[in-house]
Amino acid sequence: MQSLRFFTLAAIIALLSAILALGLTGGARAQETVQFSSADGRTQLIGYFFLPAKLSSARPAIVLMHGRAGAYSSLAKGSYTAATLSQRHRAWASYWAANGFAALLVDGFGPRGYPAGFGRNSYKDRPDELDETVARPQDAYGALAYLRGRPEVDAARVGLMGWSNGGSATLAALMQNAPGSDYAPLGGLHFQAGLALYPGCTLKEKVKAGLKSSAPIRVLAASDDDEVSPKICETLTRRSRESGTDIAITIYPGAMHSFDDPGKERQSHAPNRAATEDAYRQAIAFFSEKLKP
Repeated sequence: MQSLRFFTLAAIIALLSAILALGLTGGARAQETVQFSSADGRTQLIGYFFLPAKLSSARPAIVLMHGRAGAYSSLAKGSYTAATLSQRHRAWASYWAANGFAALLVDGFGPRGYPAGFGRNSYKDRPDELDETVARPQDAYGALAYLRGRPEVDAARVGLMGWSNGGSATLAALMQNAPGSDYAPLGGLHFQAGLALYPGCTLKEKVKAGLKSSAPIRVLAASDDDEVSPKICETLTRRSRESGTDIAITIYPGAMHSFDDPGKERQSHAPNRAATEDAYRQAIAFFSEKLKP
């Protein structure tokens, strides 16, 4: 299998262009639309499941948690399907599959009536049923439980990755020292590693002293983020490390929120391009070490 781990940003965008234009998935099979239950016991979720083109054994997997704008393109125009997934989500999921991982993108907003997500500065107006420290971690563990039943996946080697609000959900799903934070499905299976891109790190003030987690965590943040505070994430990371958690943060100078969006608007900004390239490098190195594909 050809590895993409040393691809430049230009190569990543070229791969994405092929996916969008021709329906290709590089080293990945076409995605499968699946349904599974959230660990909340009430919500039936939608997911998009990506697999490597060649499977000789059960693969490690990564659960992907979208941000506040949802799983779909802003151009979806009311059609919310695999065909209208956002470029960023399709690029990352295809990248993981091409590198030997299964990937499951969870749509946690659509099944609850908000497929188009939310705009900027809307945090206070979002319903409690989408709470990133309660509901969305339960969605992540519902995805883990679903993967447990897939013969293509080694359920003991599953990581969690999220963007923005989904990055916050990633951190919340991995914390073990806050009230009500035991989201693991029956059997106690946990995520083995977590990667959060530009998350909001206040986490409803649940872990001011730092979060404790048995899973290693990496945070990738942007210095010029105008939606969330990288300084709060830096403080949370320091306090969490002092509590014994294997956690580290990278703050990209000059980069903006959603720096890895493949669209022209974000990638025309040089610091975003540099951050995106490094994010792909760090992500593949981190999950390759922790999940051993």
